[in-house]
Amino acid sequence: MTDHAKSRHDESDAGLDAIISERRRLIGLAYRLLGSLAEAEDAVQETYTRWYAMSRQQQDAIESPGAWLTTVATRVCLDLLGSARVRRERYMGEWIPEPLPERTDWISGRPGAATDPADPADRVTLDESVSMAFLVALESMSPAQRVALILHDVFGYPFAEIAGITGRTPAACRELASSARRRARASLPPAAPAAHQARLVRDFKQAWDAQDINALVRLLAPGATFTADGGGVVAAALQPIEGGEGIARYLTDLAVRASGSLTVLERTVNGRAGLVIEHEGVTVAVYAFDVADDRIARIWAVRNPDKLRPWTAG
Repeated sequence: MTDHAKSRHDESDAGLDAIISERRRLIGLAYRLLGSLAEAEDAVQETYTRWYAMSRQQQDAIESPGAWLTTVATRVCLDLLGSARVRRERYMGEWIPEPLPERTDWISGRPGAATDPADPADRVTLDESVSMAFLVALESMSPAQRVALILHDVFGYPFAEIAGITGRTPAACRELASSARRRARASLPPAAPAAHQARLVRDFKQAWDAQDINALVRLLAPGATFTADGGGVVAAALQPIEGGEGIARYLTDLAVRASGSLTVLERTVNGRAGLVIEHEGVTVAVYAFDVADDRIARIWAVRNPDKLRPWTAG
């Protein structure tokens, strides 16, 4: 191989590596936008399909492949969000975003992103942006609000770039992000320290194992809510259960009926302390929690097997 040919080969390999290295970040972006790892993977796969459908000349003409991939992935997600709303209206019972295990690289944002000093100081943090509470809050927003908020607050894209991605003006994108941020802050209490939530979840597990209704009631806020997602595939409460006492009695009844056949484990769920329920070594439910005023305010129980794939694979 000549030096010239070798140089072109090295450049080709470097370019391919750069394109492939974007995948994890794109998955993180798409997951936050869609609330589903499976749909995020499909969106990113479609993005790469469009990249490789171009000729090498067309690819070389793109000044920033990473920016191109982000633009396409975001637009694919916008299309999916439109159809997702229709699907979720027909969903059996409550729809909860897909929970993910541990704190892994899917939390990472845009490399080297800097905070615009003209922006509010209360930007959404990386940790907040993958919490179950935040993902649930995103469900109440329009697709455009969700995109503007995630791209700007989490991934650090300036509004001029977001405008190019969404086909709106920078001013419109700024307003979309601002309104989305206000809506998120209004629906989310200040996040409890991670260690405090872990302690409450541990106490909750011990009280549940002991089938101690009174202890559970003390740990739950009076206005707490319990929401389950079985997807019509497995049994689950079709409507949210309201009130600490009602939740405590419901969970105690579950424990009695299980008769010791289930194992409850403390695990990290979307970056926060949660619980995983196993039956004969197989994950059958994942519980995420939200804590406010020193008590558990919300519990999300995901039982739909399709959403437990990250917890059961390998």
